[in-house]
Amino acid sequence: MRRRDDLGQTSVLIVGFFVVAALLVVVVVDASAAYLHRQRLDAVADGAAIAAVDGLQEASIYQNGLGERAVLDAREARALVADYLRGVGAYRYRGLHYQVFTTPDSVTVRVSAPLDLPLAPAGWGGSTTVTASSAAFTEVVD
Repeated sequence: MRRRDDLGQTSVLIVGFFVVAALLVVVVVDASAAYLHRQRLDAVADGAAIAAVDGLQEASIYQNGLGERAVLDAREARALVADYLRGVGAYRYRGLHYQVFTTPDSVTVRVSAPLDLPLAPAGWGGSTTVTASSAAFTEVVD
């Protein structure tokens, strides 16, 4: 009768744990890169929304006052957002895309840009799109 030899079983476990650990590193690094990219895009969206609200009707406000309500102009809001994005160099994010949504008293800016993942296992997509949005409101208070 032959005796079974357990030699080499530990090697299989070590290789398995190494593969799991390597996949965890990939997930953590890619998730961190996406989180940081989103934080930067959040800052861009915040600044653009605030710039749009602050810049709207600036001349009219100083000359004629607000009246009872500050009404936002959609076309002017889009132009102010575009100027802000150019001014802060937001186009350093390759493929930056933005949308501006307005209501009579708010501006919402949504920005998105692709992110090349730092570690992408074979067969996985090497990039993803990260999106951030921000809104700014006007309020007339006596």
